[in-house]
Amino acid sequence: MRVHLIKEKTVADFVRKHAISRNAFFLWMEVIKIVDWNTPEDIQFTFNSADLLGNGTNRVVFNIAGNNYRMICKYSFAKTRVHLAICWIGTHAEYTKLCKVNQQYEIRLY
Repeated sequence: MRVHLIKEKTVADFVRKHAISRNAFFLWMEVIKIVDWNTPEDIQFTFNSADLLGNGTNRVVFNIAGNNYRMICKYSFAKTRVHLAICWIGTHAEYTKLCKVNQQYEIRLY
């Protein structure tokens, strides 16, 4: 199923502030436009460094730009497409801070 990216503007806003990440996020977005996912495991097949979060959250963490940036998204498989909602984007160091207090499971900034 095709992916419907929710809050795509969030990525554009982030790369405006972090210009060095522009190419990596652009490549990620280009892949998202052409993937065909039917299961969460398909996400990991496409992005082998992606981590599916547990605790029934339906969240995935994408490693962007050689793991310099992290993006948390919530996914939902519908009948005809996959909804992928961006919950948080930040640096690897900022993500590590989130994990120390278990916020990666609930944070929703966008």
